[in-house]
Amino acid sequence: MLNDIKNDAQTRMGKSIESLKHDLTRIRTGRASTALVDGIKVSYYGSDMPLTQVASVTLSDARTIIITPWEKTMVAPIEKALMASDLGITPTTAGTVIRLNMPALTEERRKELAKHVGHEGENAKIAIRNVRRDALQQVKDLLKEKLITEDEDRRTDDEIQKLTDRAVKDVDAVVKAKEEELMAL
Repeated sequence: MLNDIKNDAQTRMGKSIESLKHDLTRIRTGRASTALVDGIKVSYYGSDMPLTQVASVTLSDARTIIITPWEKTMVAPIEKALMASDLGITPTTAGTVIRLNMPALTEERRKELAKHVGHEGENAKIAIRNVRRDALQQVKDLLKEKLITEDEDRRTDDEIQKLTDRAVKDVDAVVKAKEEELMAL
């Protein structure tokens, strides 16, 4: 019973860290990445489809993303979706190929993005602490129902706190790595 609570907490904390890593791939550094356009939706015959389902997305070099639509008629809707997105990059179209050229980041923009990364890290830590709170509450409920002893309660509380500390340390490492990547010229 206690092991189930600890394993569930550990799994949920791991998911919070993975979610943070996934969210940070969308933050633009000075280099191009196909992950930057993952969240973009394109109007395709009346329904919104992910960009990766209506076109191929590749990198031609460290600063250029190439988008090649499966159908010629999709060039204009893809351009419109890119312009409406929060990327802040104007697409360049040559026939049926759309290019996104990543401009170099200014120092001010790098600091702004680093602050955003720190904020995302704090949100992940909050999620981890919420998981800890839920797990501790489940243990306290078992203690109230006299299904476990006070010693087991204390020991489990300590183990859950160690899981939390480890997860927070992992979040700090992920945030620090992303900030270093952003600040590197």
